[in-house]
Amino acid sequence: MRKIYATTLAILLCVLIAVPVNAQGPIVHIVQRGENLFRIGLRYGVTVDVLAAANGILNPNHIYAGQRLIIPTGSAPAPSSPVPSTGTYVVRPGDTLFRIALRHGVSLWSLARANGIQNPSLIYVGQVLRIPSGSVSTPPSPSSAPAHAGRWIDVDLSAQRLTAYEGSVPVRTTLVSTGLPQTPTPTGQYRIYVKYLYDDMAGPGYYLPNVPFVMYFYRGYSLHGTYWHNNFGRPMSHGCVNLPTPEAQWLYNWAPVGTLVNIHY
Repeated sequence: MRKIYATTLAILLCVLIAVPVNAQGPIVHIVQRGENLFRIGLRYGVTVDVLAAANGILNPNHIYAGQRLIIPTGSAPAPSSPVPSTGTYVVRPGDTLFRIALRHGVSLWSLARANGIQNPSLIYVGQVLRIPSGSVSTPPSPSSAPAHAGRWIDVDLSAQRLTAYEGSVPVRTTLVSTGLPQTPTPTGQYRIYVKYLYDDMAGPGYYLPNVPFVMYFYRGYSLHGTYWHNNFGRPMSHGCVNLPTPEAQWLYNWAPVGTLVNIHY
């Protein structure tokens, strides 16, 4: 009799642990070693972008073991197209600059620039943010940029070469390794929005700790140093721009947040 009671109690405890107290509430996932947002999103049937937005994650490649992630449930309203707006917004507990930008239909970089924010991770409760217009003009094409237009970076995917410019004058150039055909480097004009001296990078099938001199310019894509290969001049990456570490160090010190990055074939 005692054995039957113990077995029944164990089953009830399992049921209570497995079923959320509030079935309509969000699911919380605790990140395990070796996991990444892609795998976690796949498990729960949500995209990486939705998962990152729900948790205020600026870099989808940067999560850590033990981190608590909110998994948006099916009962949550489907994300709608954000409505561009202007005005001000007062930062509330739990806000991130990424989530505020998403809510108001502006880019993270334009919101940071409008408020003189150098590090998008550093905002505080009660801070008054100016919300720029959603129709932010795109940066001018570097090919038509006037002389002395400031510092900018050109990445030629066909030549696998990065060149740093001051106005129309090239000041440094190096061979790089960009994305493989199945994981291409995005083309277009972007801005460096955050820099890290070292950052851990992970994705399907890889984990790279302490990647040096990291400069993110679009979502999880960055310019960074490379210690795991020396095959510069040919595509090798998961989409980032791999530089020789000494060249990445020079670029990291030369290019401030906001520097234009022009990527093309």
